[in-house]
Amino acid sequence: MPLGSHGLAGITALLGSLLLGCRGTGGEEACDSPLVSSLPPSSFRSSSQLSSSHGPVFAKVNRREGAGGWSPLVSDRDQWLEVDLGRRTQITAVATQGRYGSSDWLTAYLLMFSDTGHNWRQHRQEDSLGAFPGNSNADSVVQYKLEQPVVARYLCLTPLRWNPAGRIGLRLEIYGCRYTSDVANFDGGSSLIYRPSARPLPPHTEVIALQFKTLRNSGTLLHAERQRDHSLTLVLEKGQLLLYHQQGVSSSSDGQLLLSLGSLLDDQHWHRVRLERLNEHLNLTVDRDTRQVHVPAELSRSDIHQLSLGAVQGHGLQKPVLSNRNFHGCLENLLFNGVNVIDLAKQNNPQVTVMGNVTFSCAEPVSVAVTFTDSQSFLQLPGLTSWSSGVVAVALQFRTWNKAGLLLTFDLSPQGGTVWLYLSEARLRLQISKVGRTTLELTAGSGLNDGQWHSVELDSRPDHLSITVDKDEGATAHASIPLPLTADSQLFFGGCPARGCRNPFKAFQGCMRLVSLDHQPVDLIRVQQRSLGNYSHLQIDMCGIIDRCSPSHCEHGGRCSQSWSTFHCNCSSSGYRGATCHSSKYEQSCEAYKHKGNTSGHYYIDVDGSGPIRPQLVYCNMTDDRAWMVIQHNNTELTRVRPAPERNQHVAHFDYASEEEQLNAVISQSEHCEQELAYRCRKSRLLNTPEGAPFSWWLGGPGPGRVQTYWGGALPGSRQCACGVQDNCLDSNHYCNCDSDAEQWTNDSGLLTHKETLPVRSVVLGDVHRPGSEAAYRVGPLHCHGDKNFWNAAFFDKETSYLHFPTFQGELSADISFLFKTTSSSGVFLENLGIKDFIRIELRTSSEVVFSLDVGNGPLEVRVEASVPLNDDRWHAVHAERNVKEATLRVDDFPAATQEAPADGHIHLQLNSQLFIGGTASRQKGFLGCLRSLQLNGATLDLEERAKITPGVRPGCPGHCSSYGRLCQNQGRCVEQAEGFTCDCGLSAYSGAFCHQEVSASFKSTTSVAYALSEPYEASRNSSAGPSSIHADVAVRGEHVSLGFRTSQSPALLLYVHSLHREYLALLINSHDELELRYKLHSGDVEVVGSRVENLADGNLHTVTIRRLADAVSMRIDQNEKEDFNLTSDVGLNSMKWLILGRVQDSDALDADMAALASLGFTGCLSAVQFNSISPLKAALLRPDGPVTVSGPLVQSSCGSSAPADPFAAETTHSISEQPSPVDPGQPLVNAIRSDSALIGGVIAIVIFVTVSALAVMARFICSRKETYRNQEVKAVQPEEGHEFPFGSEADSQSAARGNQKEFFI
Repeated sequence: MPLGSHGLAGITALLGSLLLGCRGTGGEEACDSPLVSSLPPSSFRSSSQLSSSHGPVFAKVNRREGAGGWSPLVSDRDQWLEVDLGRRTQITAVATQGRYGSSDWLTAYLLMFSDTGHNWRQHRQEDSLGAFPGNSNADSVVQYKLEQPVVARYLCLTPLRWNPAGRIGLRLEIYGCRYTSDVANFDGGSSLIYRPSARPLPPHTEVIALQFKTLRNSGTLLHAERQRDHSLTLVLEKGQLLLYHQQGVSSSSDGQLLLSLGSLLDDQHWHRVRLERLNEHLNLTVDRDTRQVHVPAELSRSDIHQLSLGAVQGHGLQKPVLSNRNFHGCLENLLFNGVNVIDLAKQNNPQVTVMGNVTFSCAEPVSVAVTFTDSQSFLQLPGLTSWSSGVVAVALQFRTWNKAGLLLTFDLSPQGGTVWLYLSEARLRLQISKVGRTTLELTAGSGLNDGQWHSVELDSRPDHLSITVDKDEGATAHASIPLPLTADSQLFFGGCPARGCRNPFKAFQGCMRLVSLDHQPVDLIRVQQRSLGNYSHLQIDMCGIIDRCSPSHCEHGGRCSQSWSTFHCNCSSSGYRGATCHSSKYEQSCEAYKHKGNTSGHYYIDVDGSGPIRPQLVYCNMTDDRAWMVIQHNNTELTRVRPAPERNQHVAHFDYASEEEQLNAVISQSEHCEQELAYRCRKSRLLNTPEGAPFSWWLGGPGPGRVQTYWGGALPGSRQCACGVQDNCLDSNHYCNCDSDAEQWTNDSGLLTHKETLPVRSVVLGDVHRPGSEAAYRVGPLHCHGDKNFWNAAFFDKETSYLHFPTFQGELSADISFLFKTTSSSGVFLENLGIKDFIRIELRTSSEVVFSLDVGNGPLEVRVEASVPLNDDRWHAVHAERNVKEATLRVDDFPAATQEAPADGHIHLQLNSQLFIGGTASRQKGFLGCLRSLQLNGATLDLEERAKITPGVRPGCPGHCSSYGRLCQNQGRCVEQAEGFTCDCGLSAYSGAFCHQEVSASFKSTTSVAYALSEPYEASRNSSAGPSSIHADVAVRGEHVSLGFRTSQSPALLLYVHSLHREYLALLINSHDELELRYKLHSGDVEVVGSRVENLADGNLHTVTIRRLADAVSMRIDQNEKEDFNLTSDVGLNSMKWLILGRVQDSDALDADMAALASLGFTGCLSAVQFNSISPLKAALLRPDGPVTVSGPLVQSSCGSSAPADPFAAETTHSISEQPSPVDPGQPLVNAIRSDSALIGGVIAIVIFVTVSALAVMARFICSRKETYRNQEVKAVQPEEGHEFPFGSEADSQSAARGNQKEFFI
């Protein structure tokens, strides 16, 4: 046959195999013919029959011969019916019917298939379900169409459940069509070599398709040699397919592993493999699982010139991936670009060379395995008469996922005792016990729970006892104790019956095969027929092991491990949590962290929640009204460009700490983004004239970016700088200062605020090569604030109103999160229905949220009962997750509720209706209130946009202080915003986003802070003094004083308030290091109130709170008990004039004692000073234009409170993989230092750090010697430059203008 004909036939066959799952069946032929009705009686076998008229031959649909169907002698789960179709056949459907005229029918059954009548394989649906639905009466026919056709000769049906009012009764039909194939058998020393002469398909496509079956867990399936010394090798290693790429004829390495796929492929069942190259992508499909990998370009441009099957038969210069491990098994329907290679070999085509003994029929070795399914499984075998000689040998092979389980036990006679051979911690152990005392323990092997077959040999002689694992490849343990066994001994494998033996260990769950006693194989088919030994809960003649980690349900890089009945996901290094590592541990934005009460710091954010984008580390700068996300790149410093005559341009590229998809998502999700772009110049033009070609430009936006010809502060496409927009450039003929080509230094700086052009990817500077040209540039970090998803909300004001969205797609994993607030006691948040499946989340009562779902296993409810009402018109967070293992519901910080899914139940959630939000399709039990930030699998639903066009629903939802007002600390006041809130710290002695940052300063003996109380000042001039400011004509009969202090000075005056009438209040530390409060009221007498707390001048931080109402005074220092005092007078201070901290400059009006104390001043630190509604220290440091006078040095610092002023102090860097699981993901990760900073910046940082550290050590030493407290302000050190090049801090002015934004270099 011509090669072209082969190619055309191959293409047709390939398409047919894709559509029908087999070769040799025409694509137009319907594969649904009934197969059972014409079979002879010899094709039917069964475990038993009730009578001759109830035999298996009568099990044909719609037939009434005999008793009208098959019924076994006993109705239990050990019964089976087997059908021999005479040859391998493609099976597409199975139909069942009850026994005619009876009450006997099946309600559920298992299906198993085989090519040989042995080594059965249980058929499972896509949901990994083994059970198939049966009948509800004896007459109707229930057909089940297989989701994937099965090719087999034998079918075995095992009843699981039947009509409880009857017994097992069955009539059966099988549907399918003829199946033909070309098979080649390889004996481990043979191979085929195919040399294609032409490419029947376009050069960008290449397809290799085949099926294989084997009992060996390792071997080379194919080796494809390409031009330019490239090769691909597909090997079977430990039951898994591995695809390797090798390059170079002299390569001695094992090659590069491209893909690994599949598991347990050494089960002597057919497995489909498809290797397809599409341009530079390579797809590998094994059975139903497909993986893709990107291959090198040179590999995609080369053709296969030789294909070796079963072994590597090349030029011999490349090292085989599996040395001396050729394939031992069968290949079927091997197609290369549509060409049937095995068919060519059968025809002795010269393109195919046969090496060794290749036969064209599949050898089927019989290996009967048994499956131990549960804790009641056991196999009992009798002893041998030959054991009386004292020589005993027991051998078996097993495979399991469990670390523990009993393999074999038997009793010893006549002296008594028991032998246990078992697995513990995946190691083989032999234990001999007599009268409850262990007399011997042997251990061998390790890692025996890997799902591979392992051999075990127990050998006992009169003077020798040994256990061996995996023969030469395993381990052996010895002892000199014999095992006295006789013919009366009974051996129990896997477990124990209720009577007969004792098992102190776990029962074995797994498979065994090749069981032998004294080197004679045990006929397990006789065991199945009850003619040898005994058994219970075994699946005989099949290995039912399942790899629950292939494919893995663990998401986001979670590591899968498994036992016999379930799997587990290790999410510790993934950044995600849950049974399948589906839900992110982190918030999606800095905005979300701020509204949890977090302050500035480094945080991991996950912009798409459970979506594919990985978490990223950013710095969150929580200002008074914004939560800024700061993303660094590799060079945020002002960088000087030196003139280089040999080059015409200077190009700078910027690599960001975040990945491309992370950057794009952050920019898209944020309300506003900006980035500083600055250019310092002297005789270095920037953009030229609007009519001329620009000298310089930058690239920004997604991917590599697009060319942008505008500069910071201008609009896209304007060809201008900020001065051009403001019309104040140095030269009115140009739109940039630098374009004036001036001899002196000038600059063009500004913010880029159009998100479509961000971030800046690179900068190209063109006019830098002329003599005398000098320039410097700076590209600042990317700053973004706001979260469009976090505040996306809708208000439902009618019970019948709802929003609808497309069907939720969450078949295997689904997570739903949102916030709600309501005054209603019930209502449905969301609902999505399928034919039978559904999901629903509702507020069932005022304190209970319920997550309901059904994926085919019956309705399931997960409930969280809150300890407080949830209809309190405050925001409450709900997070529901459903995966293949469990369903979980979280509400606020209450304990989560979880319901486990069945181990082998339906796993696909199949929905088809619209998704209803705020109501149901029946318009009943609708939700009244607000829903916000609704996300499904990490994607936010735009509630506001849909609410604009929906009656009964309004976009947005005001009123956030009821929920977030508690975040405002230290008398801060919550102020409502359209989106969120801010904390007004005007009446607080603290500052910061939540009024949480102490305002403190270091004082020297000459420092004085005087706050004028005698004149009214507008609140706008001093935010620390509100409408309740104290004026000269006001008499105050009570005070509230609070402050923190740290000092080693005694005596020392902390606070002094005096009036126009020489009345005063003084708070001081006396010479005994105790706190005193002195009052001089109108009577002229000084009253002293003293605390019993001692040692307050010890250099540590102390806090004091004083309250007076009339004559009652209370004082509390640190955490000590409150002290109460009474004055002799209850009058107030009249016409107060000054409040003074530190040195009192005018002490003429004071008595001698107070004058001496006032002249000493105060040396130390004061913090959070508040007198009634006055915060004098805050006014002096943050509002110097108010009614406050400062003399002497006053340096803002930290007095050593629990919240350090420097968020980077004592910090440590952690990557995601290094985060310990107990760490709260809401806590900031301090001191996350960027490892990709520019080298020069790193060196400078090290030099500065060493210098400052040395100075700090010296200062601490000096201070400790003097026993005084000093707090130095650390100021940024600028590198020295020539006077002609002003590398000052002007570039940073933009950040200051943005409202207290700070730049931190990670």
